[in-house]
Amino acid sequence: MSRVCELTGKKAMVGNNVSHAMNKTKRKFNANLVKKRFYIPEEDKWITLKVSTSALKNINKRGISAVIKDARANGFLKK
Repeated sequence: MSRVCELTGKKAMVGNNVSHAMNKTKRKFNANLVKKRFYIPEEDKWITLKVSTSALKNINKRGISAVIKDARANGFLKK
């Protein structure tokens, strides 16, 4: 399964490892993802999502229902 946030669409970025001698080699910056269960009272069910930690901060601030509504509008979450 890919390392992509299901609510925000965040995914890995590509960059360089830079040594002290300024040698550059390619590397990958993965998104900080966690697997988390959420209860949705409107649908009266639990869902499991792979979300970034920044998305968790949004959920704590705005609520799971509002964040899921935006994710569906932006096409990140199906259904």
